[in-house]
Amino acid sequence: MKITYRPEIDGLRAIAVVAVILYHAQVTILGHQSFKGGFLGVDIFFVISGYLITSIILKELVTTGHFSFKDFYERRIRRILPALLLVMLVSIPFAWIYLLPHSFLDFSKSILSSLGFSSNFYFHYSGQVYGTESGLLKPFLHTWSLSVEEQYYLIFPILLFLAFKYFNKYIIYILILGFIISLGLADWGSRNHPSINFYVLPTRAWELLAGSILAYLETVLGHRSKHRILILILPSLGLFLIGHSILFFNDEILHPSFYTLSPVIGVCLIIWFSHKDELITRILSSNLFIGVGLISYSLYLWHYPIFAFSRILEFTEGNVFKEILLGLIILLLSIFSYYYIERPARNKRSFKSLLFIIFSIILLIIFNLYSISEQGFISRVPEIIKSDLSIRGHLKNSRYEMCQDNKKGCFFNTQSTKKVFIIGDSHMGTLAFGLKDLVIEKKYQFITSIWGGCIYFPGFNKINVKTKKISKYCNNKYFMDLENKLKKEKKSIIIIGGRFPLYLTNRYFNNKEGGVEGYNYKFQLAPVKNNNNNNLRYSFNRSIRELSKENYVILVYPIPEVGWHLSKKILGQFNKNLILSKKKQIQSVTTSFEVYKNRNESTFNLLDSIHGENIYRVYPHTLFCNTNIKNRCLTHSGKNIFYVDYDHPSIKGAEMINDLIMKEIETIELEYN
Repeated sequence: MKITYRPEIDGLRAIAVVAVILYHAQVTILGHQSFKGGFLGVDIFFVISGYLITSIILKELVTTGHFSFKDFYERRIRRILPALLLVMLVSIPFAWIYLLPHSFLDFSKSILSSLGFSSNFYFHYSGQVYGTESGLLKPFLHTWSLSVEEQYYLIFPILLFLAFKYFNKYIIYILILGFIISLGLADWGSRNHPSINFYVLPTRAWELLAGSILAYLETVLGHRSKHRILILILPSLGLFLIGHSILFFNDEILHPSFYTLSPVIGVCLIIWFSHKDELITRILSSNLFIGVGLISYSLYLWHYPIFAFSRILEFTEGNVFKEILLGLIILLLSIFSYYYIERPARNKRSFKSLLFIIFSIILLIIFNLYSISEQGFISRVPEIIKSDLSIRGHLKNSRYEMCQDNKKGCFFNTQSTKKVFIIGDSHMGTLAFGLKDLVIEKKYQFITSIWGGCIYFPGFNKINVKTKKISKYCNNKYFMDLENKLKKEKKSIIIIGGRFPLYLTNRYFNNKEGGVEGYNYKFQLAPVKNNNNNNLRYSFNRSIRELSKENYVILVYPIPEVGWHLSKKILGQFNKNLILSKKKQIQSVTTSFEVYKNRNESTFNLLDSIHGENIYRVYPHTLFCNTNIKNRCLTHSGKNIFYVDYDHPSIKGAEMINDLIMKEIETIELEYN
């Protein structure tokens, strides 16, 4: 059943989608990311969806006394699927050309989970943290929000229908109770389980229910607010709350939580108090806002995969004209899909649209199931990538939780009293994947304390150089808690390492040969205020010596960085040769050993300055640098690739480094015995 068209809601949609796009585009003005709260555009969409869907259901129930689930779900299918399916189909050729096997595998799984209305669960359980750099490379990460809405569309109409039939007098109380429970759960979850809290319906339902409550009140009362003074004031307040959230919130806030009430209340104020004669309503009802709002769904669908593939290709690299070109492509594709896909599909008499939906779903399911069975079509890539699959292993515990970025850490073989701890950033997380089994074979307990982008520097906080905000997890409290825990250990082995040169120089690697990582490093280490040990070298040295008094410390020196994303460089070289000359031979890729030494001078000075009886050292560069080729660091041999990306070792590379670590563990065993 149709409801009265409200142009200002399309205006709200325009604000929401533009905020999301600017956030994902990481738009900066004068060096400052101006829309760091743009991810809240999704929350705006949720409130609007709750309001509109509840209005449709209640108006049909009130006016006819019954509700057609068939018509409702057919409208939802016609509204959601055609444009989504088109974007998926168009993305496949780009994925085929540019995605490595493991990324193509993830691509296929994300499409299938999205078709099954469950991509929010897929991205949570695959360990993808929304808003991180790795997430920006996943073409369909944005479908998590569609899955949340689809789950709401499946469940809510049934519950509302039953409530209307059997508990009509109590619907408003049920809606308010659901709102309170969901909001409370979201606030608790934001502190204790932030990943699943972000992705799932139970902690998002309160945003949808906020709109549902408004729709119920409007249906019962027969109108929205008629208070003239409030109508003049509160829409402006609502727009202020939305704008303030988009401009001044950031992805480090607890979300969704009580903080998220700000933009949600802002949307509710506009929905409830808007009036055709009020200024904010007139602005939101202007042709520009309505136009963007009408194509907002297509804009949302197209922008993320286009941004993802452009980053994978490093297409823009800060080039403003190329960035504008991407924006125009997104806009034109969105206009096309709105007029030629979305609108025709909504016509119930359009049999072609149903055929397109059915055919596309069948094609996508068959293709992506086959992709999974073929390991992301690994046969299409050169042998050097096949040999290792270019997969960086991620260690998970028995509950299938990621060990990296896990506040509690992971514990394996806990019945053993002999312990090996591994501490550091994602470099150590990569090593931990294979090291765990080697350590357990030696009858040790294996314990991880690994946080991506966070190396062990007690006495210091990792801060954002622009906002000056201290990292939520990588901070002195985390380091000191860890140090105090380790100081209680006796005769344990503590492995410490990570990407030291990044944190000591605050710069990503430039190999001086054209290979420069595509991001600006925006963090630095800052000493804790009123801390006497504000010298990083002294503080780190002190901590390692303290730990080594009763334990054995293995320091893992820096893994050589590459500068290029090695696997993508090899694949690009392979595709280019194949297209232009049919040659499949891959040229070797190396980097300068001299550049490595200069880059790591401060790191070696730091680690070499630590002396003690129980200090042991592992030098990964001895495996890759100045061995096969003089004064060069080898990134791959004829059979094996040693790196996954700019700096992380591949499975083969990690195996080689872990062999060095195990030799030190065996040395410790001999000396201890």
